[in-house]
Amino acid sequence: MAAFLLGAVLLIVQPQIVPSRPAINSKAETSQSVQRELLKKTSQKNDFKENIHSNGSCQQLPQTIIIGVRKGGTRALLEMLSLHPDIAAAESEVHFFDWEDHYRNGLQWYINQMPFSYPHQITVEKTPAYFTSPKVPERVYNMNQSMRLLLILRDPSERVLSDYTQVFYNHMQKHKLYPSIEQFLIKDGELNVNYKAINRSLYYIHMQNWLKYFPLDRIHIVDGDKLIKDPFPEIEKVERFLKLSPQINASNFYFNKTKGFYCLRDSGRERCLHESKGRAHPQVDTRLLEKLHEYFHEPNKKFFELVGRTFDWH
Repeated sequence: MAAFLLGAVLLIVQPQIVPSRPAINSKAETSQSVQRELLKKTSQKNDFKENIHSNGSCQQLPQTIIIGVRKGGTRALLEMLSLHPDIAAAESEVHFFDWEDHYRNGLQWYINQMPFSYPHQITVEKTPAYFTSPKVPERVYNMNQSMRLLLILRDPSERVLSDYTQVFYNHMQKHKLYPSIEQFLIKDGELNVNYKAINRSLYYIHMQNWLKYFPLDRIHIVDGDKLIKDPFPEIEKVERFLKLSPQINASNFYFNKTKGFYCLRDSGRERCLHESKGRAHPQVDTRLLEKLHEYFHEPNKKFFELVGRTFDWH
C-alpha cells in the first residue's frame, strides 16, 4: 500500500534528473528534500531514516537505471560511466523491481542499497534482468515517471551465445555438468525458439512493454558492439543523454592486448573488468548460426522500426 501511495504522489511531484552543472545544485537539494518528505509520509512503519553522512552525502533513489540487457555489456557501461565525478553507482545488481521478495521490502529498503552521493551527483543502479521482466516498467514508472533509462544492446545472436557461456561457466565452477549449446538451440531438428536465451534477445517485444510507460526520449540505447570496439564515442552520447558535463576522455580508455578488450585508466590507476568478462564463446556449427541469424532477421527489423534507428547486426 505504501509503494502504491508513493507512486500516486510521484505522478504529481516528479523528481528531476540532477545534472552536473553547479548552477542547479539547489534544485537537486530541493528534489532530495521532497523525496525525504514523501518517504516519511508513505512509510508503513513511519520509521524512515535519512541515512545522511557527516560529509553531507546521503542515500537517495536513483535518477538513472541501467535496465539491461543481460550479457549486453551492462557492467562495462556502469564501470565506464563511473569515471565521471558526478556519478554515484550502486556496486551490486539490486533486483528491486523484478524480485518479489525485494519489492515487498519497499522503497526504504531500495534506498538503503544505494551508494552515498552528494546533491549534484546522479545515482545509478543497474540490473540487466529489468529489461525482460514484464512487471518492471510499470513499477519503475510508479516510482518516478521522469526516470532516465539506459539500455545497452548487442547483436542478438552474439548475446545468446554469451548468455549460454555465462551459465556454462557457472556450472563448471561448481563442478557440475552442463549440456552443450546445441542441445539448447535444437529441438526436434529445428531451432528451439522457446530457449530462454533466445527469448531474451527478442528486443522488440520487451521494448514495446517499456514504451507503454516511457517515451523513447527517456530511453537511451547504447550500442554494445560499438562500446566494445571503441568505447569513448558511446560514453560521450551517454554523458549528453544524462546532461552531464563532458568529463570522460579518450585517454580514460586503453586496449589491453592480453585480455583482448578495453580497460580503464582513472587518475593514474588502471583497472579492467573481471576475468569472467570477455570469455570465448563455444564453437557452433555454421549452419546452426545461420539458422539463428535468420530467426532474428524479422524481430530485429521490427525493433529498428520501433526505435527509429538501425544496428549493425546479422
